[in-house]
Amino acid sequence: MTIDDSPVGVPHMPRIGDPAPAFTAVTTQGEINFPADYAGRWVILFSHPADFTPVCTSEFMTFASMQDQFARYNTDLVGLSVDGLYSHIAWLRTIKEKITYRGMSDVEVTFPLIEDIGMGVATQYGMIMPGEDSTKAVRAVFVIDPRGVIRTIIYYPLSLGRNFDELLRVVKGLQTADHFDVATPADWRPGDPVIVPTAGSCGVAKDRMAEPAESMQCEDWFFCTKEIRADEVEAAIRRS
Repeated sequence: MTIDDSPVGVPHMPRIGDPAPAFTAVTTQGEINFPADYAGRWVILFSHPADFTPVCTSEFMTFASMQDQFARYNTDLVGLSVDGLYSHIAWLRTIKEKITYRGMSDVEVTFPLIEDIGMGVATQYGMIMPGEDSTKAVRAVFVIDPRGVIRTIIYYPLSLGRNFDELLRVVKGLQTADHFDVATPADWRPGDPVIVPTAGSCGVAKDRMAEPAESMQCEDWFFCTKEIRADEVEAAIRRS
């Protein structure tokens, strides 16, 4: 039996491991059916508070400048705010024609930006947090895998811009874990040691400590790592 512990009248907020809630939406790149249109690809679905705001502008310019990097890891970007389509279009044109930030200029945003005036999608994904703002979406990030399953959720307040290197690291880490059946430790980046799955029996634990495999380094029975070269990681996850 599944127990929904959401307060009465509040939609169930999606969680890691849940199927990404489905919706159809108008975007700056035409209508999308989400996540069906992205089957077989990873997706970062993210929200921002409002068009024509400085923090959001810096974020969209950064995302757009990194779009090819995400694409190399089979990852698409989809943005959302509760603004209308024409506001989105005007804002993105302003970014391209007028804004320079950290050496970036003439930046064209070509990934879809969802119109969500009625806050239907934002509410469905728990992007509206009344304690922060009842009429704007917070800076939510959902990383969704090729099966349409939510794998990572990150929330930032309105005042704090996102760390985009970390978002790319998350994509690489998830794909590495899936491909090699490992976990990634704190601050992991491709080329760093990865965590070998914990021993599932007393016998395996004893063997690991007595004579660990040549490729493994064991600190204790439950904490073993192994090396995977950066180029091996990059080649594998770009194919995944």
